Amino acid sequence: MSKKIKVLTLSDHPLSPSGVGTQTKYMIEGLLKTGNYEFVSIGGAVKHESYQPTKTEEWGDDWVIYPVDGYGNQDLVRSLLRTERPDMLWFMTDPRFWGWLWEMENEIRPLLPMVYYHVWDNYPYPTYNRKFYESNDLVATISKVTDDIVKTVAPKVKSQYIPHAVNSDIFRPLELEGDTEFQEMQKEMFGEFYDPDRFIFFWNNRNARRKQSGSVIFWFAQFLDKVGKDKARLIMHTEINDPHGQDLKAIIKELGLTNGEVLFSQTKVSPEKLALMYNMADCTVNVADAEGFGLATLESLSCGTPIIVNKTGGLQEQVTDGETVFGVGLEPASKAIIGSQTIPWIYEDRLNGDDVVDAMETMYSMSEEERTRLGLAGRQYVMDNYNFENFNKTWVDTLTQLHEEEGSWETRKQTQRWVVEEITSGEEQNESIG
Repeated sequence: MSKKIKVLTLSDHPLSPSGVGTQTKYMIEGLLKTGNYEFVSIGGAVKHESYQPTKTEEWGDDWVIYPVDGYGNQDLVRSLLRTERPDMLWFMTDPRFWGWLWEMENEIRPLLPMVYYHVWDNYPYPTYNRKFYESNDLVATISKVTDDIVKTVAPKVKSQYIPHAVNSDIFRPLELEGDTEFQEMQKEMFGEFYDPDRFIFFWNNRNARRKQSGSVIFWFAQFLDKVGKDKARLIMHTEINDPHGQDLKAIIKELGLTNGEVLFSQTKVSPEKLALMYNMADCTVNVADAEGFGLATLESLSCGTPIIVNKTGGLQEQVTDGETVFGVGLEPASKAIIGSQTIPWIYEDRLNGDDVVDAMETMYSMSEEERTRLGLAGRQYVMDNYNFENFNKTWVDTLTQLHEEEGSWETRKQTQRWVVEEITSGEEQNESIG
């Protein structure tokens, strides 16, 4: 390939620890390794120390990131289209974040293809999103639920199922005895509350309402009432206070969990250190009301640590392959319709709190051997179905084929090109400007 394919991406900042950011990074690095691609990224959704464009250390000129508040805007996209002349535009996360971008479809698609990685939606079928799906040359889907939604709502749109992947070389079972980094992390995290005999539940999510951050603490307190407050600990890798979530410290105080029953890890950590946390835990919990995929529980399984999940969205694909289970999957007790003026309806799959408490007790009562068996079966499932090799190959094949079929700029296909006819001295002169 004589010229590298340049891709403009819009998503969470690809160097941030969010699931969206992490998967964006994985996709970009997989394509960069081919030597046939280069990237310009608009990185949003997180706080930034600087808004200056930066070159990534490893990839130099081949990957430049523009930090922004939110997810960018029309003027920024127009500017980068003009100065960078990308061959395609790739964007990711909830479709409702991109109303302003889809309004630019008639400006963008005559020049280059638009690729949307659809990471979250839920039943009932969101027919109101049809116009969004149809504004793309390709919709890649993150879960079987999302894939079904796109194929049903917009059957004429080209789509491709590409689930998240986990780096199983980093997220793997570890031998922690004698590991100095692990020992230092324990001292930092537990301090005076260090107790190697306590059962550990791990929760790694944003402090957001649909993630059930406060409810998890409440249900954990009920679980402790059954087994004893000195028998288990909940570690939450999240912000204690978040504008979109709850004051978790206040909840802990109100419930009387002030003796190290619930501890927090708020500092952003490397994937390697996060893998230590999964290995330290006996079980990872994700009981969100709605979840596009749920990367944390997949990482947990890759580390050999079993999971408790709400069987909603992409989470239902993780806890079982239909025959083998890798933890405890909870059936939603009820469905609630939520929405707004722009989102008429969407389900939230809500759990019964007693079911969550029972699931904690079930996992706690298991033998260590049984939990290990569940976790290792889950790891094999992750390696078979959510591995890097397949993830990278699918993205390379998909985007390369799209570029060949659709072209960009002078080679753009299946689009209406503008023609200006200028009449001078009775002679017609045609000039293509499309």
